[in-house]
Amino acid sequence: MQGAFGESATVYRAAGGIGGRGRAVPPVLLALKRFPNPRLTGIGAGLFAALTMFVLACLDRLLFDSSELVYGLLFLPVSALTALWVRPADLVTAPISVPIAFAVGVFPISGGSEGFGGQTMALVTALAVHAGWLYGGTLIAGLIVTVRKVLHLRARQRHLLAQGRTGGAGKSSRPAGGRVPRKAAGAGAPAGRAERPRASR
Repeated sequence: MQGAFGESATVYRAAGGIGGRGRAVPPVLLALKRFPNPRLTGIGAGLFAALTMFVLACLDRLLFDSSELVYGLLFLPVSALTALWVRPADLVTAPISVPIAFAVGVFPISGGSEGFGGQTMALVTALAVHAGWLYGGTLIAGLIVTVRKVLHLRARQRHLLAQGRTGGAGKSSRPAGGRVPRKAAGAGAPAGRAERPRASR
């Protein structure tokens, strides 16, 4: 009996694979499903981007001697993550938070002399030099936000259409006013309670 059960289970698995029920999921989709997907508010997404870029800029200054290329390359994925992790209600804030985070991160690698004036001039110069990376990261965030907004509107429209169909089907199954016709009510009444003909006087 045990051998027969094992053979039947093997045959069932093989039949299921041939029939197409057990479709193999691509490893890329599995990796994306395991990837964290938080939902940050507008302020939370801005703080995430600013703190991340500041920490990465400090690491860039220590490890790569304030390399502009390294900082720009790191800014692009941070921009994408900020646009992906912000919640749908605050999608507009992502393209605004990304340039602010870029400016916050540029400060440690801008250099400059001591004093407020020297640091400000160095920051402005660094922003002008890194303008290409700034525009690129902002563009990436804007594109991701636009795609997410379109998908969100389509999903909401499908949901409203599904609710409308369900509500229409429920209303059509009932008669108008929710009342039962008199003929149907009379037909379902017991025979003993049928109205008797009135006697003529």
